[in-house]
Amino acid sequence: MLPAALDHLRRADPVLARIIDESGECTLVVHSQGTHFQYLLAAIVHQQLAGAAARTIHGRVLALYDGRNPEPHELLGTPDRKLRAAGLSGQKIAYLRDLARRSSSGDVALPTLDALPDDEIIVALTRVKGIGRWTAHMFLMFRLGRPDVLPELDYGVRKGMQIAYRLRKLPTPARMHQLAASWAPYRTVGSWYMWRVLESPAARAQRRARLARKPKAKLKLRSKSKSKSKLPSGARRAPRGAKRPRK
Repeated sequence: MLPAALDHLRRADPVLARIIDESGECTLVVHSQGTHFQYLLAAIVHQQLAGAAARTIHGRVLALYDGRNPEPHELLGTPDRKLRAAGLSGQKIAYLRDLARRSSSGDVALPTLDALPDDEIIVALTRVKGIGRWTAHMFLMFRLGRPDVLPELDYGVRKGMQIAYRLRKLPTPARMHQLAASWAPYRTVGSWYMWRVLESPAARAQRRARLARKPKAKLKLRSKSKSKSKLPSGARRAPRGAKRPRK
């Protein structure tokens, strides 16, 4: 796919042609090991977590099954307390159980997803609690290796487009599809290069400029006046050094 994709993208879009030349060969990797259930289990565990923390929790979950990936029925039979002890939140436990139930019942036929077109796979996967359109797009790109996916909800791709095409604001999904129309049928590869834009000198310069524009915190000078602010009737001042409760 890659040689044909790069030839097409270079011809179709001069902006992308320059980015390809600057970034070099596409090294997009498709994760084909294991089952679709195992891939989605890991995807849910990793949601909203930093890489190291996510890997630690995922490892603890696998340790519950002697270091291997559980089957759906095994996960359904695992008590919540054990999953919580591994570091999973109550919400993620609910997501994983929903994935396991739908996989076991055939409501989401994971083994046969490969035979479906992209849009039908997105519809099937997003029936599972905790799997949205973004996760479905990542599944298409990095699990199935589908060549023509534009993850319009991904911040990195949006930001890459903003920098590459010198847009004043982050593009909307509609604008992204408009910009990437000429990339078809290789929008997956084009999107991969938008992530590479974030590593470019232009992106680094933009980050430095943004940091330079941030106002510096001003030091508040204490008033020399001995007058004290009035407190509501019945209120007491907190002891010195005490922390204020968060709002």
